[in-house]
Amino acid sequence: MKIAILSNGNANYSTKRLVEEAEARGHKVKVIKYKNCYLSLDEKHPNVYYKGKKVEGYDAIIPRISNGMTRYGCAIVRQFEMQGIWTASSSIAITRARDKLRAAQILTKAGVDTPKTLVSRNSADIDDLIEQIGLPVIIKLATGTHGNGVVLADTKKAAKSALQAFYLYNEDGTNILLQEYIEESAGSDIRAFVVGSRVVASMKRQSLDDDFRSNLHKGGEGISIKLTDEEKKLAIKAAKAMGLHIAGVDLMRSKRGPLVLEVNASPGFGIEKITGRNVAEKMIDYVEQNAARKNSKDRVGA
Repeated sequence: MKIAILSNGNANYSTKRLVEEAEARGHKVKVIKYKNCYLSLDEKHPNVYYKGKKVEGYDAIIPRISNGMTRYGCAIVRQFEMQGIWTASSSIAITRARDKLRAAQILTKAGVDTPKTLVSRNSADIDDLIEQIGLPVIIKLATGTHGNGVVLADTKKAAKSALQAFYLYNEDGTNILLQEYIEESAGSDIRAFVVGSRVVASMKRQSLDDDFRSNLHKGGEGISIKLTDEEKKLAIKAAKAMGLHIAGVDLMRSKRGPLVLEVNASPGFGIEKITGRNVAEKMIDYVEQNAARKNSKDRVGA
């Protein structure tokens, strides 16, 4: 099988692991820096070019699109979809997951339990918002990542100041969310790595100081953890609701049960080092089975 990995480059740890596992199984793999690709928008020939050459002949692509390149990266993925090439994550699913407001709406509609979330474009509504959601409150940008663009306000004055600051410097009009603070899970969450219809690895992330954010990028510590059946089902349900076959689902344990915080379309592979689970192998397994099935159907229908 010929596989293309859309990535920022070979130095990325997750990219290296995917290449290792795919080549170990005899597949031909090429890492394509999607930001250096360009598109030919021809109605009969929707081609992708990389380093001056047409990208063609691939059986599958594995998108590893960074947050900062979501729009262009998804345009590249969409171009491959137009060619009928199987992709591990669809462009629409990646786009949905990157918009926290849109993702929250989708998860809510699907009946996935999440912390209570409010959205407002007017800081004058702060009194009503606080009355509904309570204090402390988490305020976050809809496009934030790795714990950036997130603050915890423990008073109405602090909340109003944070909102006003976000509105003032938020020139691109990104939505701002107010989210319920779950005290019993402060500084910790759970990452469930979903592939297909299974959780293949899970870890608990814990902040090492009094930071309420547990992201590894913020210095949080990860430990391997066994999920309950309820947590596994919730993680799989969340990924399915977002249309993602490969996802990192962030969960929080609360008094009313597990809650989904976020669904990540390109989860990092640090979980392999912490849990000892071969996540890359599971992903290549999934690619093999599903790309082969799709290509077989295409040949039959030709």
